[in-house]
Amino acid sequence: MRKYGLIGYPLGHSFSRKYFGEKFKNERIMDCSYENYPLTSIHLLPELLSNEPEICGLNVTIPYKSEVIRYLDSIDKESSEIGSVNVIKIRRSVGKIYLSGFNSDIAGIRDSLMPYMRSDLKNAMVLGTGGSSRSVCYMLRNIGLSVTLVSRNRGEGVISYEDITPEFISVTGLIVNTTPLGMYPAVDAKPDIDYSSLGKNHILFDLVYNPEVTKFLEAGLSRGCTVITGLKMLHSQAERAWEIWNDDNL
Repeated sequence: MRKYGLIGYPLGHSFSRKYFGEKFKNERIMDCSYENYPLTSIHLLPELLSNEPEICGLNVTIPYKSEVIRYLDSIDKESSEIGSVNVIKIRRSVGKIYLSGFNSDIAGIRDSLMPYMRSDLKNAMVLGTGGSSRSVCYMLRNIGLSVTLVSRNRGEGVISYEDITPEFISVTGLIVNTTPLGMYPAVDAKPDIDYSSLGKNHILFDLVYNPEVTKFLEAGLSRGCTVITGLKMLHSQAERAWEIWNDDNL
């Protein structure tokens, strides 16, 4: 039996196990299983791999997309540039475990956003500075957008929520939430921005997918914004992970 799974903490929000379970059933893939592995510390990863010798691939979620890199034997070019990994390919040979890191978030972000890109979109605001944020910024800058990072605290190249003026929102056509705000079970939370400054020319993209329509997106819909849920990204990055795990050339 080939085992795959998800590491992160906590994992109550995740749909990955359900997604892959249905994929294996629908595609009659009988020799695979997918489990959640909630790790209270990334330091527990080697123990997990030792105790579960059938694991041959892992997804990585909050809060370990950057921390996991120190445990990997190699990472691909995009993951190295971004500093974030969400797919681990595992090979075992003569008692040695070899871990390769990849980033399938790039594919998920690209597939989610590209159908909505317009020639007049020049500026984007990315809420959050974690591993997913790095992937989003990488993708947006690659397609030529100017990106402003927002966090609770100001830092080098990062503004705070207090710095976001109505005028700034008016010239920022794309706002992406990469924080866990609004994720189950705290579904009533949303990023602290001035939603009254939003309009029909704005696009809101939320990486949270549980619930599918978050309070962040609801607020955008009420102002006539175009909204993009996290489900498309979930499905796309999951399929890319499956390709990576099964590509003998990677």
